[in-house]
Amino acid sequence: MDYDVIVVGGGVAGLTTAAYLAKAGYSTLLCEKETTCGGLVRTFERDGFVYDGGIRAMENSGILYPMLKHLGLDVDFVVNRVSIGIEDRVIRIDSPDSVSEYQALLTALYPESGAEIAEIATQIRKIMHYMDIQYGIDNPIFLDPKEDREYFMKAILPWVFKYALTIGKVNALKEPVIGYLRRFTQNQSLLDIITQHFFRDTPAFFALSYFSLYLDYNYPVGGTGVLPGKIASLITRYQGTIRTNTKIVSVDPSNKRIEDTQGNAYTYRALIWAADLKALYSVVDPEALPDDQVRRTVLERRSLVLDKSGGDSVLTVFLALDLDPRYFAEKATEHFFYTPRREGQSGAGPVPIGQSREVIEAWLERFYALTTYEISCPVLRDATLAPHGKTGLIVSLLFDYELTKQIQEMGWYEEFKTLSETAMITTLDASIFPGLEAAVLDRFSSTPLTMARIAGTSDGAITGWAFTNKPIPAESRLPRVASSVRTPIPDVFQAGQWTFSPSGFPTAILTGKLAADQVSKALKKGS
Repeated sequence: MDYDVIVVGGGVAGLTTAAYLAKAGYSTLLCEKETTCGGLVRTFERDGFVYDGGIRAMENSGILYPMLKHLGLDVDFVVNRVSIGIEDRVIRIDSPDSVSEYQALLTALYPESGAEIAEIATQIRKIMHYMDIQYGIDNPIFLDPKEDREYFMKAILPWVFKYALTIGKVNALKEPVIGYLRRFTQNQSLLDIITQHFFRDTPAFFALSYFSLYLDYNYPVGGTGVLPGKIASLITRYQGTIRTNTKIVSVDPSNKRIEDTQGNAYTYRALIWAADLKALYSVVDPEALPDDQVRRTVLERRSLVLDKSGGDSVLTVFLALDLDPRYFAEKATEHFFYTPRREGQSGAGPVPIGQSREVIEAWLERFYALTTYEISCPVLRDATLAPHGKTGLIVSLLFDYELTKQIQEMGWYEEFKTLSETAMITTLDASIFPGLEAAVLDRFSSTPLTMARIAGTSDGAITGWAFTNKPIPAESRLPRVASSVRTPIPDVFQAGQWTFSPSGFPTAILTGKLAADQVSKALKKGS
């Protein structure tokens, strides 16, 4: 079967790419290894309760809404309100001024570090200002110079000058956030509380801009999975083909041919890999490339990619509760970052890789009591997402893939999941949500191994490459994001969370559109 374009990977990046190319009239095939598209943007139902299996909300960042408008897609959103809690204190993030409330919260918990906290709050405000400039416009790649000429003149041109003045300041803040904050405080518990829900070695500019991101979060009515469903429908409406349950196991760039696990072969004029990049370089055959220089370049790239690690993963407990949603609305908002104790998770000690089951279980007990939970309550956003008078809750935390894999190899993976569910429920019942444990109607969980299986990501990563990689095998300079979608493999492009760092939901859409644009240009040139 022959196609102009084949897209591998049905996450948001792959869907965006395929949508633009199908709409442009190219014969387009999208291959997705799972039964449905969406990847880390998915929603599922169980016994009347609707849960989001990947991201909990979506930031616009001047990308999501312009993309929807450009494609002519209608998705209803509600504002996703964020709150932060430590022990019995909760604040709601509803404006940039909430940084002052956060400062007051931290100062109440750590009065001995009041001056240090004040300086950290100043740094947060400064970085928020930088990031507000970076993402404070509708991204011009989703605009039409003719139809949106007034916007270009009144918004884009003034923004260019502001951006030029701030990009250097942003690039100077790429050091890991922990190291950056140690300039202002040596209070380890304080450092933990501020940073322990960020990925390891998250750049300071990215971590400390989160207050801006919180204010930009939105939620699709019906669940996050509504968005990929709408994009998939558009692809088929424009005669694009979507093949689910189709895992690609061979890429032959010399003959522009790919093959799936069933032995089906497909040929392309251009291939866009919107899945895990380790998978691409594991199945591509560079030895068949006739050009020596190209072959060497591809082999070098493969060597660079294959020994790198995916980013942090998550452990999630899904709860069906015999509690009215009003119980949770009185405590916090629908999206809640909660830390049960001010001590900080460093108090649990290092991750016990290579230790005995007894040591790991003891560490888990301490860790679950000290870590930060991301708690999502879909029914507070959309009353139809749970049975009347009941609540579905999604409770997540960052968790180590290697430790999870070790536990599985030791033979107590199912017991680990049960232990984790119980410990997390008990921790929340004893702190912010008394009565939670007695109200559980159903509970189940996913781990980093689940994420690796369903999303097909290395190490169960939820945001591409780990910041701990030296170097990170992805472009990280925002002015060069357009070039990030190129690969050294002839007529093969890339898109998605492995393409640019730091990555995330808006980056997936952006790189998907950039890949579509470059493929369209290449195909027009070659026709």
